[in-house]
Amino acid sequence: MADIKYYDVILKPVITEKSMNAMADKKYTFLVHTEANKSMIKEAVEKMFPGTKVASVNTMNLDGKTKRRGMTFGLTAKTKKAVVKLTEDSKEIEIFEGL
Repeated sequence: MADIKYYDVILKPVITEKSMNAMADKKYTFLVHTEANKSMIKEAVEKMFPGTKVASVNTMNLDGKTKRRGMTFGLTAKTKKAVVKLTEDSKEIEIFEGL
């Protein structure tokens, strides 16, 4: 396994209608490094966003999609998503505030 630092774990937030509705329950969705585990994701969220406390982390591995160009078939890169639930007394994550 690669040596992954906490700032390499979270790649970008997922901005969809479903993920924005889940923010009312303090659930935030991120694209994360494919080799990151739940404890690494929890540590990264708590270090990158001060004042947050993570209650639980749910992850899902997404396979690459099949793409075609002419007669040639290929796959896009596989990804991993994490849904992070914060505790009730935790601070909100600021990057989602203006959306």
